[in-house]
Order: sequence, then C-alpha cells, then structure tokens
Amino acid sequence: MKILVTGGAGFIGGNFIRHMLQRHSEYHILNLDKLTYAGNLESLRDLESSPRYRFVRGDICDATVVEECLVSGLDAVVHFAAESHVDRSIIDSTAFVRTNVMGTQTLLDAARRGGVKRFLHVSTDEVYGSLGPTGFFSESTPLAPNSPYASSKAASDLLVRAAFVTYGMPCIITRCSNNYGPYQFPEKLIPLLITNALEHKPLPIYGDGLYVRDWIHVLDHCAALDTVLHDGREGSVYNIGGRNEWPNIQIVRKILHLMDRPESLLTYVKDRPGHDRRYAIDCSFIESELGWQPSVEFESGLQQTVQWYLDHPEWVAQVKSGAYQDYYRAMYEERDKTLDRL
Repeated sequence: MKILVTGGAGFIGGNFIRHMLQRHSEYHILNLDKLTYAGNLESLRDLESSPRYRFVRGDICDATVVEECLVSGLDAVVHFAAESHVDRSIIDSTAFVRTNVMGTQTLLDAARRGGVKRFLHVSTDEVYGSLGPTGFFSESTPLAPNSPYASSKAASDLLVRAAFVTYGMPCIITRCSNNYGPYQFPEKLIPLLITNALEHKPLPIYGDGLYVRDWIHVLDHCAALDTVLHDGREGSVYNIGGRNEWPNIQIVRKILHLMDRPESLLTYVKDRPGHDRRYAIDCSFIESELGWQPSVEFESGLQQTVQWYLDHPEWVAQVKSGAYQDYYRAMYEERDKTLDRL
C-alpha cells in the first residue's frame, strides 16, 4: 500500500508513520506537511534515508501540491494535518478555519478525482463539547463544539461525511481523546509540565485544576488507526479512547512525583474562555467491531514518556529555542516544494 499522510511532521502523524513503517514492511509513506511551528522533522530524521518514506513540504490548502502528491498513485490518505491548539484558536481562529476546513475540502476533492481507495480523517473528541460528571461520548453524541478549534474540526468532519454520502467516497472518521507520548510539542499539557519541571519552572494549571480528560498513549492511537484503515467500515465514525480519566491536577502531581520536584512548582493560572469541563470516550464500538483495545497502562506510559523527555535533551532544547525550524526552513527554501521530493 502507498499512503499519503498529511501532517506527518506533527506529534501523532509522526508516530503513525513510524508505526506503519515498522508494522508493514511493504508499505510506502508520502508525508505532506507545511512545517508550521508544530511540524518538526527532527522527530523523523532517522527515516530520511528510507526508500519507503518521502517528505513533501506543502500546504494542504494548495490544490496544485495536493494533486501532485496524489498523481503518484496512492492507495489511501490518512489526514492528520490541522491547527490544533485551543488557546491559539481563541486568540485568532483564521488559520484554523483555513487549514482545518478549506484544507480538508481541498484534500477530499483531489482524493476523489484521484480515485483514492480509503480516506481516513483523524478528528477529536472535542467536537462533542463538554460532559458533566457522568456519561460518555459515543459515536451518536451530537456535535456541540465549544472552541474555535473544535468548531473547525467539526466542520471538517461534516465535509468528510458529505463526501461519503454525496459522492460515495470511501471515507472514515475517527475521534480520539487526549494523546500523550514521545515527540509531543511542549505547548500541550503533559510535555509542557515535563519540560517546565526539567528547568524547575512553574507548572501552570488552569482554574481549579479539576478539568477531566481521557488520556491515551499515542502508540495505542496509532494502532487503532492502523486497524481502522484496514478493517473499518466506510462511512463510519470510530471513537478511540483510553478508558483513562484524570483531573488535570492529578496529572501535575504525578509528573512532579516522577521527576522528584516539589509541589510548590504547581501554579494556578487564570482559566481560559469556554473551557470544557470533562471529556470521556465510549470506545466500545471499535472494540466490539474491530477488536482494538488500548494496551498501554497509564502509570507506565506516563513514566516512559517522562523518561523519553529526560533522554532527549537536545530535541527538547531545539523545540524550545525554535532551532528545529531554522534548520529545515533553510533546507527547503531553495528547493521546489514538491516535484524534486516526489
């Protein structure tokens, strides 16, 4: 199989590429990424010499670039590329609407014309909105996004649904809970806490710290996507979760304990607008229909994640300083953004 992965220089996309190349020895991956601040090819540098992996620097909103990728006879598209940070979407939602909505439509149009046999759209549980102290998101939960980011992802989900219903495109949607693991950009909660603790800096926590999230290790998410890509039913939505709910305050305390840092580093900060109180995924559909289940136990997964950041100080330093952007920006400035990489 030949697969186009969009946003493969990001956290989940990069881990997915690694998973697929390790799991499927005959597969080829074409990675299309714009290399925004969240795209870091340092995380994939060891794959650059692989004959089964190619990188294209390009924007999913650029129809010409997308067409040039798909003309090479790809079997499937796995679509990760998105602006994904809620706080940034609150400050300015323009990039979120452009990339998440218009970019998804550009991909769908090109994939339909190119006869792609599978279009897997990777979404988020945030499209469902917020839960109270009980209950779970199921695939039939109405969409009720509460942030500009979540709203842009919900819109992209609906475009994918429309492509399936209107054109009969072989589309599938997945919606996953909060991911953690190696290579995650340190603006997200767990790597932010780890990297701040490394430098003995305050660990910020919104509001009262009692916002609850369902956490899943990124490798469990990748295994679920692998399963859905091969065995999922076209037109279906699959919720992916870890059955692993924790209030943010307990996450902070666990990381402080693992890193032997004092609780005095814990710092409460002003809450963000529209902050969803609780997310929790009912993933019984994917478990019963496709036989997937999360396998990484949270305590060991979190410990492994902390250790990964401790073992990769150069990666952390490059991300925090922005040096990773300078290196790859210079590398690709003088190259045609697509044709010489295909």
